[in-house]
Formats: sequence, C-alpha cells, structure tokens
Amino acid sequence: MRKFSPAIALAIATAIGASFASSQALAYGAGDFFTRIGVAKVQPKSDNGTLDTALGSLDVDVEDDTGFAFTLGYRFTDKLGIELLAAQRFEHDIRLNGDNIASTKHLPPTLTLQFYPLGGTNAKVQPYIGAGVNYTHFSDEETDIDGVSLDLDDSWGAAGQLGVDLLISEHWSLNAAAWYLDIDSDAEVGGSNAGEVEIDPVVVMAGIGFRF
Repeated sequence: MRKFSPAIALAIATAIGASFASSQALAYGAGDFFTRIGVAKVQPKSDNGTLDTALGSLDVDVEDDTGFAFTLGYRFTDKLGIELLAAQRFEHDIRLNGDNIASTKHLPPTLTLQFYPLGGTNAKVQPYIGAGVNYTHFSDEETDIDGVSLDLDDSWGAAGQLGVDLLISEHWSLNAAAWYLDIDSDAEVGGSNAGEVEIDPVVVMAGIGFRF
C-alpha cells in the first residue's frame, strides 16, 4: 500500500488552499464598491389614467422606451448593500384616446437598500432583492395640438427591485435586474389641472457588473 507522505499531504493542502483562495476572491463581501452598466427598457403599465381637458376626457397611454442605464453601489456587510440607479433621459410617446399626441422625457434616479441571501459565500450566482425610493424628473413635454401645452409634475414614490449577478471573475459579472417604480404625476393641459398620470413602470435591465 502506498504511504501517505507529508509531501503529499502538503501538496493536497496547498491545492485546497489555492482553490479556497480563488473561490473566496469571487465571494461578495462587506466593503465592495460596484457598478452595473447595461441597456434598460422602461415599460409603463397599461391604462395610465384619464385627463379632463377642454377637449373632453382623454384616456392616457404612455409608451415604452429603451436606453442606457447604470448603477453605483456599496456593500455595508456581506448581505446588505445600497445601490443608486441612474440613466440617460428616457423619452415616451403619449397616446391620448389612441392617438400619438404628446411626448415627454424623464430621469428616474432610484435608491434601494439591497439584501443578498448568498452574500459572503462562494456562490457564483448571487441573487438580490431591494426596496427604496424613486424620484422622477419630467422635462420637454410637447403636444401635437397647436397652442395646447402639457406639463407633468415631478414624482416621488416607492421602488422595489429584483436582480441576479453571474460572477465570471474576481471583478466582472453578468447582470440582470428589474425594478418596479411608483410614478404618479399631476398633469396640466393648457395651463389647467387635468388629473393624474399613473405611469408605474417596470424597468428591466441587462448588462455587466464590475466590482472595485
């Protein structure tokens, strides 16, 4: 029978230690700064409300838009972190009674507190959930009706988040994430209060992540 020599034991221990160190490098942990960059699609809910105007009651339908988005985040502990969502301005066509009559642009910065159930482990698939607050700034509202203006007030609301990272190296990962944003805006048409536009979109983003 072959003897189990100290040299073999040392070799096995070294291999195990190297493997553990390599896997630990992938593990999420306290003190990590990270960014995620990708393409996001903003999908407002259907039936966005009704506006009462001099032209009568107008059903509102806010269309989807897709653009560049990114996040910045920090891990306080192995399992808890915070993340800020930012993006280029999204532009949405607005259908009134089924016709493309208006448009608006918006920025939706969103701050969420996140929980990573597998944080601090060697799992290469790291899901997370988050909850927080969204602020949406509207700008450049336009209508196709001569002499009729549209103005949308900025919005504050709750936000929820689901996401997952697939770790591919010590620093890089693939990412997919989705947010639900509570966005309700008071609207003025022709300078008069017309009601509330309920956008309440789901934002879906796919991209890559980098840990510092």
